[in-house]
Amino acid sequence: MALIVQKYGGTSVGSPERILAVAKRVERWRAAGHQLVVVVSAMSGETNRLLALAKEISTSPDPRELDVVASTGEQVTIGLLAMALIEHGFKARSYTGAQVKILTDDAFTKARIVSIDEQNIRADLAGGTVVIVAGFQGVDEDGNITTLGRGGSDTSAVAVAAALKADECQIYTDVDGVYTTDPRIVPEARRLKTVTFEEMLEMASLGSKVLQIRSVEFAGKYKVRLRVLSSFEEDGEGTLITFEEDEKMEKAVISGIAFNRDEAKITVMGVPDRPGVAYAILGPIGEANIDVDMIIQNASANGMTDLSFTVNRNEYTKAMDVLNRQVKDQIKATDIRGDAKICKVSIVGVGMRTHAGIASKTFRTLAEEGINIQMISTSEIKISVVIDEKYMELAVRALHRAFGLDQAA
Repeated sequence: MALIVQKYGGTSVGSPERILAVAKRVERWRAAGHQLVVVVSAMSGETNRLLALAKEISTSPDPRELDVVASTGEQVTIGLLAMALIEHGFKARSYTGAQVKILTDDAFTKARIVSIDEQNIRADLAGGTVVIVAGFQGVDEDGNITTLGRGGSDTSAVAVAAALKADECQIYTDVDGVYTTDPRIVPEARRLKTVTFEEMLEMASLGSKVLQIRSVEFAGKYKVRLRVLSSFEEDGEGTLITFEEDEKMEKAVISGIAFNRDEAKITVMGVPDRPGVAYAILGPIGEANIDVDMIIQNASANGMTDLSFTVNRNEYTKAMDVLNRQVKDQIKATDIRGDAKICKVSIVGVGMRTHAGIASKTFRTLAEEGINIQMISTSEIKISVVIDEKYMELAVRALHRAFGLDQAA
């Protein structure tokens, strides 16, 4: 008998029929003698509907109240799934994040988990009850409802699995595993049997939508055995997120290609090239709670410099406003330019550590397709480039072919 945490996303519970199908799957696992904790998202489209309602009331909703509204979607799903299981003769109990209690900080709309009190869950499991937990939400020290940001149900599931020391955390979604890239762009993309935590962390951070990055961070930190599966298939091994030392790991130089359309580039031009200039530019950006991704600083011969960086496209307007109001005149920048029509394409693989020539092959492949590289960022196991958004699919297809990712492992 194993303790299993299963997470079902919005499409997996998108209708009463889908919720009943999830209930049947959970019942099979329970009937096999396993202890089950099920973490669910809101029904597909529900969170967007709730946020749209809030925007109809206020163009800039209060974050605390926005979390109160947004968290209700999961509350509906946990209740419906519990009802389905009880209707079929199984013991089940639903919990909101506050009832668990999943304690978070007070950063409304993107809170971070501080701790989980798993005692009630353990007591229910010991009594043969299937525990159903609302994903995406928690509660701060003052009892305020908080949400973990979009995709936060993955984080909830892995955090609960870590707290319970579960044997496996299974993420059920609308795809049957992690692929070498998005099959909608490259039909020849392959499902990976295994991928390392390092690779998955990079892929999640670089735009892969299969897993939310914070869930992968949790899994790596607490050594949670993590598997991605399809809720629309009865059988299948999915993709196991494992450790590099796992002997069964696929031996590949490059494991996958990630991409992210949600990028925007900002360049602050003609500022004095002196100590502290980067902080003078990026300090106010950080204080505005805007995340910065890639950064490049170019010094010129006349003692001036340009600094370029990327932000999420949703925060582009906010970032430009901060720079124009708080930074431009203070540092005497000659201009601030922005481009919201860029994208980031990345190749990822632990094999890059021991194989030379990966960067040159990447750049040659893009050059042969006539694709100009605007920014470059590297780590031990990834190379990212910023290019014009209109070339994204061409770049992904070309790189996927160049590194032989369409070939059977």
